[in-house]
Amino acid sequence: MKKLIIKSTNRVMAGIMGLFGFAGGLVISCPDYGVPPALYTIKGKVVNKATGKAIKGIRVGFSPAEWNEEAFGPKPEYYWAPETYVITNTNGAFTLTESRHGSIALVYAEDIDGEENGLFQPRKADVDLEGAVQTRKRKGWFEYEYEYTVTTTIQLVEVVVE
Repeated sequence: MKKLIIKSTNRVMAGIMGLFGFAGGLVISCPDYGVPPALYTIKGKVVNKATGKAIKGIRVGFSPAEWNEEAFGPKPEYYWAPETYVITNTNGAFTLTESRHGSIALVYAEDIDGEENGLFQPRKADVDLEGAVQTRKRKGWFEYEYEYTVTTTIQLVEVVVE
């Protein structure tokens, strides 16, 4: 009789855990638990806000190489190195790729070439990943399951030196 009760209890518990998930409490507190990250490519262009002309020589990345507290505020706890960044080409274009969870990517743009192409204020921009287009699905263990691409334009304000 005792074995029958234990077996029945085990079957009921296995059914409940299968129905709600073994780590149901963890899933509620951490929504990305068990979800593989997606690979996002952010393609874009950096332009002068006033003229709309493309700006070359702008560093665009997911975290600035050197944290500028005046431009970006206090250094956040989540900041770490090495940083992922690229320099815009002559058309002001850039392409960044990163694996991530979530629906927003924080992208930084900073003028690093001095007065060569004009002086521009640094800017941090939230890039909405919700509208990203699925470019392909990858198969394989320990790889990103999906790859997405999103296109954006970052407008920088020119600094007038008198």
